[in-house]
Parts: sequence; structure tokens; C-alpha cells
Amino acid sequence: MTDSSHTNIDHQLAINVIVGEHIARKWPIWLSRFASWVLTKRGWRVEGELINQKKAILAVAPHTSNWDFFIGLFVVFSFRLNISFFGKHTIFVPPLGAIVKRLGGIPIQRSKAHGVVTSIANKIKEADQLILALAPEGTRSPIYPWKTGFLHIAREAEIPLQVIGLDYERKVIVLGPIIQKVTNIDEQMQTIYTFYDNVCAKYPKNCITKP
Repeated sequence: MTDSSHTNIDHQLAINVIVGEHIARKWPIWLSRFASWVLTKRGWRVEGELINQKKAILAVAPHTSNWDFFIGLFVVFSFRLNISFFGKHTIFVPPLGAIVKRLGGIPIQRSKAHGVVTSIANKIKEADQLILALAPEGTRSPIYPWKTGFLHIAREAEIPLQVIGLDYERKVIVLGPIIQKVTNIDEQMQTIYTFYDNVCAKYPKNCITKP
């Protein structure tokens, strides 16, 4: 039996994207429709094809504004995606902790014995399904080179990743290239930079993709 909710988003948000059957879903239909309506009213649309895997990393950039989080969150609600993100364990204390966990937060405790990359990769390996969303730059401030932890996580956990761009000039969420297997981090990082060269950040001067 086909779940019609996988295809009923298109009439609300200006997209041609189907969420595949392998991606875990949550969030009620009413929230999906509301989030889609808000994005459409703000002039946003989505283009491209979303990865269809039980486990994957969604690397979302450029991250130059607090608005990035809210746009990304409304896209998650629109697609009803069951995404996860990792955060320092100290932000998971009450009362904020319950909200963070509900949104998909998973606490990570930094330690000398186990690096963050290895801890996250192990949690991904243990999960039946896990779509991890993160901002590869790791900061809203100008930075170059970008942090490559997300590529190391994908390689260690043996999962694919997709790069997603928030283009404020065109008001488009661009579902970009899918890297099925991380093999050469330096080389594949250049592919990612090339993609983001064509994506306009909220504050373009804070997105640096070249030395």
C-alpha cells in the first residue's frame, strides 16, 4: 500500500520532490501543510531530488544567519522528515532539553577517550534509520577552509551524504549532489565548494569557498 502522504506536499510548496520510502517520516500532516504554506508565502521553493536512504547525512549551507535554522526547520516539517542532529550534552537540560530532543537532537559528550566523529559514527551504525542534518562550516562567521568533520563521519559510518544549499537570492532550497561514498576528503571537498559557489547566502561575504 502506498502512503499518499509521501506525495501530497507538492500542492502546497512549489516543489517537484518526492520523499522516498526509505526515509523515516514524522510530524503531522497539518504541520506539513502549514510549514509549506509559510514557505510559499515567503516566496521559497525547493528544487532537486532528495536522497532516498535509511541512513545519510544532509549537509546544509551556507550558514550565515539565524534564519537558516528556521528555513531548514520549515522544510523538515514540510517533508515530514525524521531528521537528527547532534549537540553538546549540556544543551539537553530541562526545560529546553525536551524541545531539542523532540526536534531530533541527540546529545554527544566530548571526551578524551572517544572523539566526536567516532562517537557520532558509532551512533549512526547502531541505528536502524538515521538522517543526520548539520552545517558543515560549524559557524555563522566567515571561515575557510570549512570543517570536514561531516565527511569523516560519512566515511567512518559508511553512509552517503547530500549537500543542500539555501539560496537567498533566488529563494530556493537546492537539493544538491549526492556523494554515495566518501573516499578522498580533499577532492570531494572541492566538489562541495564548487556547488556552493553557485548558492547565495543570506550574508554572502560570510560564505567563503576559496582561499
